[in-house]
Amino acid sequence: MKTIRKVLVANRGEIAVRVIDTLDAMGVESVAVYSDADANAPHVLAAGEAVRLGPAQASRSYLDIDKVIAAAKATGADAVHPGYGFLSENQAFAAALAEAGIVFIGPPTESIATMGDKITARAAVTARDVPVVPGLSRPGLTDADLIEAAPDIGFPVLIKPSAGGGGKGMHRVEDPADLAEALVTARREAGAAFGDDSLFLEHFVDTPRHIEVQILADEHGNVVHLGERECSLQRRHQKVIEEAPSALLDEATRARIGQAACDAARSVGYTGAGTVEFIVSALRPEDFFFMEMNTRLQVEHPVTELVTGLDLVEQQVRIARGEELSFTQDDVTLTGHAIEARVYAEDPTAGFLPTGGEIADLVWPRSDGSAASGPIRHGARIDSGVARGSVIGSDYDPMLAKIIVHGADRAEAVDRLDEALAQTRLTGVVTNIDFCRFVLAQPAVRAAELDTELLDRLVVDYAAPTPTPQALTAAALGGLDLGDPNDLWSSALGFRNGAGSSYVSRLSVDGAAHTVTAVLHSSADARSVAAEVTVESEDAEPWSAHTVLTPRGDGLFALVCDGVQQRWTVRVDPSTPSGEQGRRWVAGDAGTWQVTALRSLADADAEAAAGDVTSPMPGTVVAVPGVDGADVEAGAPLVVVEAMKMEHTLRAPIDGVAAISVKVGEKVSAAQLLAQVAAAEQVSTPLDQQ
Repeated sequence: MKTIRKVLVANRGEIAVRVIDTLDAMGVESVAVYSDADANAPHVLAAGEAVRLGPAQASRSYLDIDKVIAAAKATGADAVHPGYGFLSENQAFAAALAEAGIVFIGPPTESIATMGDKITARAAVTARDVPVVPGLSRPGLTDADLIEAAPDIGFPVLIKPSAGGGGKGMHRVEDPADLAEALVTARREAGAAFGDDSLFLEHFVDTPRHIEVQILADEHGNVVHLGERECSLQRRHQKVIEEAPSALLDEATRARIGQAACDAARSVGYTGAGTVEFIVSALRPEDFFFMEMNTRLQVEHPVTELVTGLDLVEQQVRIARGEELSFTQDDVTLTGHAIEARVYAEDPTAGFLPTGGEIADLVWPRSDGSAASGPIRHGARIDSGVARGSVIGSDYDPMLAKIIVHGADRAEAVDRLDEALAQTRLTGVVTNIDFCRFVLAQPAVRAAELDTELLDRLVVDYAAPTPTPQALTAAALGGLDLGDPNDLWSSALGFRNGAGSSYVSRLSVDGAAHTVTAVLHSSADARSVAAEVTVESEDAEPWSAHTVLTPRGDGLFALVCDGVQQRWTVRVDPSTPSGEQGRRWVAGDAGTWQVTALRSLADADAEAAAGDVTSPMPGTVVAVPGVDGADVEAGAPLVVVEAMKMEHTLRAPIDGVAAISVKVGEKVSAAQLLAQVAAAEQVSTPLDQQ
């Protein structure tokens, strides 16, 4: 048996908080590590000790093996828990810990090496008769090899990097003519993300569903599975909503796929917690194919915990100590249904581009907002790594938190998740919360008719919710200084004979204009202000209501419109330039919106800006395929920006002459001008002279 009394958590964000939560429950001391960007992050405050690693750049902090091991030694940690991402599947890290005499809470280095390379993984599981997707996978494949093999594999094909996961470097190709260019992009992305640009090719399974099986294996030869998770609701190969169990599988198929997962683990002598991922055709659920094995804890592990009653982090620690599993396969039962939504800092209306900023307000469906790995409280479990005031930048993954619920059956679980999302208040940063609610409301999702392309089809019909008249009223009056109601000179009501004072706000939300006119009156409650409110919006009938606004403190307002009360939070956007009060966030049960003072762009300005190429988010320039001074056609790639581990190719908006103003490696900010295309009839002016 190994001694594990103190564990260093080599990660950040919600997973670090979640691991520390279980360590505390087990009576095990915890050590956090952090970069300069995370000095005051929740995981740092949650741990018993914390050690600075370095600058925000992950390669100089969280990914620096020497610094992490030095931190473990300096604090006397017996073991290291890697979480997921970063060094969690790094063979060199596990080996370095072993050399230093520190326990790695994860599988043997040989298992990581074999399963970390998808080519060798396919070979290993095939030897155990685990079915794999038809394709071409062997070391050293060139682009020419892959292009030659593709017709025999059958289009559509899926390009996959041999190292790493999370959808990075993965591309689906329908047309043979697009394969060569896609391979170039995939190799660049794989090399940047994993330090290995090896690729292989698989046939793309028709109407695919992504189903994965959680396994646990101890050092005594015991391997069990904990049922499956449905992870088909994803975009860009990145999961968004996950659930357990899958509605697709019957009991017989569940037993077969579980056994296949255990065989895959045995094929590499696996120990610890791991996940075996399968692709399953929605048309033929009895047929499943091995995709890969993740040799670590998964982001979506909480749904398995809620249906099995097991704490997977606790099991990881016990296995790492050398303990034998305290239960057998026959003891594992799945109770009810669990579902979770990942909360991302991204804009679904802008192609899910990463966003950022400072979190102005944060209220989860329960009061404390901390991670929890036990019973659900207040109907929802929140695994969160952010707090009010957290600054979300471009250095790390855009996932902020996970909201997880449990129900007696799938329908109840889906309803509870929607309710939990509705109760969440997160302002200051654009998120995907409203999009998740949109997804949950879709008939196909309610009926569990899922596949991995469903979100791509649904997003075509998605638009950010139009703000309700009540939301616009809250945004307009929420910034009103009510002053002292007993002092006519400071009160918002002012002093006048006859009619009350008129307060007019012109607002813009997602480019749509709204006018809120409020005729203010005194109220029976000295803490409130009454108003006759009219809201005029583009493409909508005017709305009017007798309204009473009552501040509750800290940006919270009770708004009663024609007798119906709602609660709203209104906060100034932290990114608003000093001296401006026009940008606000308003959040309520109906949604969350950023509201700004109405601005118009003159026609001449719009025409002059037609050739501008700006960065849609903060990030780093990783490629400049455009040539300064060259003639380009609309759609030609000019600059490639990477943010939060995803690449975004920015293309020429019009025909003309390109002027490139950035170079590879340069950090850029959101809305920064990266290039310009001057139309043929325009006179080009160098960027540095403008």
